[in-house]
Amino acid sequence: MKAVVLAAGYGTRLQRDLDADTTGRFRHLAGLPKPLLPVGPRALVSHWVRALTLSGCVDCVYVVTNALHHDAFEEWAAQFPMVKILSDQTRSNDERLGAVACLRLAVKHFGIEDDVMVIGGDTLFKEDFGLTRVGERFSALQARCEDNCLVLSYQCKEEETNKYGILEVDEDFRVLCMKEKPIPTETESRRACPCFYLLSKKSLHLLDEFLEEKKDTGIELRDAPGNFVSWLIPRMPVYTHQISGRFDVGNLPSYTECDLYFREKLEDIESYMV
Repeated sequence: MKAVVLAAGYGTRLQRDLDADTTGRFRHLAGLPKPLLPVGPRALVSHWVRALTLSGCVDCVYVVTNALHHDAFEEWAAQFPMVKILSDQTRSNDERLGAVACLRLAVKHFGIEDDVMVIGGDTLFKEDFGLTRVGERFSALQARCEDNCLVLSYQCKEEETNKYGILEVDEDFRVLCMKEKPIPTETESRRACPCFYLLSKKSLHLLDEFLEEKKDTGIELRDAPGNFVSWLIPRMPVYTHQISGRFDVGNLPSYTECDLYFREKLEDIESYMV
């Protein structure tokens, strides 16, 4: 299996918060892409690479970034032999390709023909998440049918359904549909779906079909990777694995909350996410 880390975003909300900060506490973060932000003892994306290495669930990690941050990622990746960096060649948020196009870029550029673990570069999970357990669940699904894909879900609050893609599942935890940011009365489910997917190699050709179908739509429909998952569900079997929660670094408050957790609350940093 290969891992693709989606890290080509420009972090516009976070940079606005940093520009507006008058305390000076976060001056050292200015200009850093979100995956390279220090979270506890290491960069956010380094937590992923360390756990992926220790779990042995992938044999290569491909990080898709943009031209503006490419050099910073190359410098960071020098310490990780299994990591390769790919630029999407954009230099501004207005030029961005979108997350789904970046995933396809990695698949095409590196000639990926294996199952793919897709990881949001600004996302970390709570301590109950483990790559080994998730990998075992995916392997069991693959043994039943090689088409099977796996996503994660966690319980969100009722008033938060309109912030996330919400999964509806059957008794076997197969996903029936994903409702995009529904109001609470539109679904009984509270299963939010973060950006972490295990995609069967048999599903990768559908990236082309999705992007061709959406080529005349706005970038928002092609940017959010959950839109591809929602589109995929009627076409390939997708199952879910439950976790307790995630950290989504989108702005300065969410970053400081994440950093505080890793500095003061994480009980076992050595086995985290393994």
